[in-house]
Amino acid sequence: MRFELDHDRRNISNQDLLSDLSRVAESKSQRQLKQRTYKEFGKFGVTTVIRRFGSWNAAIEAAGLEVVVERNIPDSALFQALYDLWVSLGRQPTYAEAQGPASRFNVSTYERRFGSWRRALESFVEYANTRDLPAIVPASIDARSQRNRSMRSPDLRLRFRVLQRDNFRCFSCGASPTLNPGVRLDVDHVQHWSRGGETKLDNLQTLCSGCNQGKSNLT
Repeated sequence: MRFELDHDRRNISNQDLLSDLSRVAESKSQRQLKQRTYKEFGKFGVTTVIRRFGSWNAAIEAAGLEVVVERNIPDSALFQALYDLWVSLGRQPTYAEAQGPASRFNVSTYERRFGSWRRALESFVEYANTRDLPAIVPASIDARSQRNRSMRSPDLRLRFRVLQRDNFRCFSCGASPTLNPGVRLDVDHVQHWSRGGETKLDNLQTLCSGCNQGKSNLT
């Protein structure tokens, strides 16, 4: 039996990293190498590459590959993706989690738009907590035939306020993605919208999908 030491990851050269990026891209016939692909087939860690070159795109460029750039992404789309990630975790996402496959946009996208990951989080929270108003029914709808003064579905701001107030836990059973990965949280009306319940903070609650389905079966 022959014993050999693994490579000392602290002594990886830039060229070793770039060569491995090129190797994976060539093996997958990709000119635009994504982080999730390299994470699965690369020799080194995505974080190692980013720390060495400053960003994933900088490393891709240095390797002579094509940079994947999504242009003109509206802030609302970035906030929606951040909301989805936050809710799926049941807590504030970390820098590392924003680099993973669960995040629709890579952390570098937020850094370019807002200056840093922290500022992106601050901007999202400010956006989500700016106002606590129900989604008002458009004036074009005949008020005499409309029982509710608000739209049925809460917007992103209001949904986040409800989840935040309820500590990202099911109001009925206490389930949370923090404790049980895979738990899906919904925002539900306490007094059903079809029965005149308004889409506002004090008439909304956080329910896991199981409890929400169970409640629906009783209404």
